[in-house]
Amino acid sequence: MAISRNMLRQVLLDNQKDIERYEILPREYDLDSFPLQVFVGVRRSGKSFLLFQKIRKMLSEGHGWEDMLYLDFEDTRLEGFAAEDFNLILECHQEMYGKRPMLFLDEIQNIDGWQKFARNLADKKYSVFITGSNAKMLSREIMADLGGRYLPVEVYPLSFNEYLTYVQVPYDELSLAATESKARFMRAYQEYMAWGGLPEAINLPVKRAYLSSVYQKIYLGDIVQRNGVSNPKLLQLLTKKLAEGVMQPVSYTRLSKILSSVAGRISVPTVSNYVSFSEDAWLLLRLRNIASAFTEKESICKYYFIDNGILSLQLLNIDTILLENIVALSLFRKYGHDLDNERVYFYNANVEVDFYIPEDELAIQVAYSISDEQTREREAGALAKLPNVHPCRRRMIITFDEEGVIVDKHGEIEVIPCWKWMLKMK
Repeated sequence: MAISRNMLRQVLLDNQKDIERYEILPREYDLDSFPLQVFVGVRRSGKSFLLFQKIRKMLSEGHGWEDMLYLDFEDTRLEGFAAEDFNLILECHQEMYGKRPMLFLDEIQNIDGWQKFARNLADKKYSVFITGSNAKMLSREIMADLGGRYLPVEVYPLSFNEYLTYVQVPYDELSLAATESKARFMRAYQEYMAWGGLPEAINLPVKRAYLSSVYQKIYLGDIVQRNGVSNPKLLQLLTKKLAEGVMQPVSYTRLSKILSSVAGRISVPTVSNYVSFSEDAWLLLRLRNIASAFTEKESICKYYFIDNGILSLQLLNIDTILLENIVALSLFRKYGHDLDNERVYFYNANVEVDFYIPEDELAIQVAYSISDEQTREREAGALAKLPNVHPCRRRMIITFDEEGVIVDKHGEIEVIPCWKWMLKMK
């Protein structure tokens, strides 16, 4: 069914009223540096709110709706919208206001062929802000289709600093020194560790039901339905197994053998496809071994979940896994995580190190606690060997709440609580 002008006008007007009502938490993104941006990330990570943030800022500066338009392509009233309808958006705005708008286009990946329209807008010098939930929107092919005009921006669930601001928990030096405010801070830290940073979940008294709903939309909508997955139960088992092994490298071959033992014969290519589908939906983030040969870099990796709350749905009693997952997310948020991800690695050859960032010569081990002497020696021992094969200007062990310094022949190894480390991340 074709989209009518009257329907499209009504949707545009309704969106204006809705955006003006939203309570917006300003996030740590530079929305003014470039006129053409593509925001990509998992469902409910706050991509739409970034568009609202930019729109509200313009309204506060004296601009009116004649200067901009917002359209959400997940609006059920736009069902049937096709690539040939895109120009109708500009025609409707022109008829309503007679002005050239800045465009805010939400979840545009739902419309096949959107790239050509986005490229045309760039060619005509429009300012355009786009969101999408599919990691392939950042692939080299699509960015080539867009002519290199758009700045890709990865949007993650709230950082720890953003989370604390959202729940109004102070984290200045004075507050962290006082007993009562420090206790409140640590409660917030534990909540963030367990339930993640999806913005709409934060103030809910019971978060599990909401997070389960988001996960089901990712699992059924963004993975199963979009990719025509024929065996959803197998995909669910794969997700569960990857959650259990967040801290360990795993190969497609091993996953195939494990799943085949419980669900009938599953081929390696099927496992590879299912993992890729989950990455495309931003459910999983891949980490490669800097010490591996090219083929192993792709087939033997570590996988992290996009949000600790979604990871918590998969398992019980997983404090150590949650700690490492949130460290990974903090690193990806700082250094980026495109499809190649050549900025953050793990190291696994003669020794295992959880994270290594070549550009900063930074090596990180994650341990919930190192109060046990054996654990302390294992984690510090790995960091003592890595400088023999890779330069390490800085080495650290990130714990839940332990702090100190370990000295070896290469210098100091910082022992730092995860909360303190996250507060310093920019």
